[in-house]
Amino acid sequence: MVSHRFGLIFAWAVGALATPVLYDARAPLNYTTAGIDGPKPPYVYVIRGNEAASKYVSFSSTPPPTPLWFKKSNSSIEQTVSIKIDNSSVFVPGNNPANSQWGFRRTEILAENNRTILQSGKTVFHFSIMPNEDCPLDYKHEHQLVFVEPSDGTHVFSVRIGSPFTVPTAPNLPTETARNLRVMNHALDVLYNTPFDSQTWHNFAIQVDWDARTLGVFASKGGEELKQVSDMVSNNSTKPVPDGRGEFHFGIIKLPLANPSDTPEQQGDVVRRGIQEGNTECLYYSGVFVESATGGISTKSCTVIPAL
Repeated sequence: MVSHRFGLIFAWAVGALATPVLYDARAPLNYTTAGIDGPKPPYVYVIRGNEAASKYVSFSSTPPPTPLWFKKSNSSIEQTVSIKIDNSSVFVPGNNPANSQWGFRRTEILAENNRTILQSGKTVFHFSIMPNEDCPLDYKHEHQLVFVEPSDGTHVFSVRIGSPFTVPTAPNLPTETARNLRVMNHALDVLYNTPFDSQTWHNFAIQVDWDARTLGVFASKGGEELKQVSDMVSNNSTKPVPDGRGEFHFGIIKLPLANPSDTPEQQGDVVRRGIQEGNTECLYYSGVFVESATGGISTKSCTVIPAL
């Protein structure tokens, strides 16, 4: 989709880690909203509505980013990334109105797109997510937050929250577990879930073995060191590489509610149909990078444990 445009290792951040960093999406301290409109590295593309990317993506020191990767001086090496959706967040692939994705409201950053480097051998995808209480998510809807998407539209792994999309729409939404972050494999099995606490960074590391087609999950909250929270489990419903490789996204895709006025077939078309209320909803991200697992897994700044 987007060509490889820049080098993979960013020297400004590598000092905080002890493993090979393959891609660093932590927003540099001097990165501005003008940069995202390009976009300039470390980002490749912003999937969004018809406004400039800077309407939907912004950078700030408030709230501070996850402390997990602070240097020993207790100073941050990155900015916090704010992602927003609203009723204008309708993506139009190819700028062709016939392709308008009316069912979704979405803003995602498409991260480094060199699939061979990021998705060979054993690699680890790091990211941290925090709620934004000024424009909270609507938990009646399913939201897809982080994923690697091959060309068949499936997800090698994903992080989701909200009430799962169903046809017909389930009664009594949001569901009891709608406010839990859920890490899922390709077959949509939940490998780990945790309450999405306010004013708290939720840190994740997903280890993927691209040859064995397995994955495992590490997680923590706040400044706590990442801990293993799942076994290394089969993910063999994915296609073998190279076909099983995909684009790395982080942001927000808000799925619709099935419209009872539509036919059952139409209700299943989540991309183009369904009910959206047009709310403004936001999330914070930080600590996004991909490392090789050859030297272990980084669990906090300058701390490494063996890979699974």
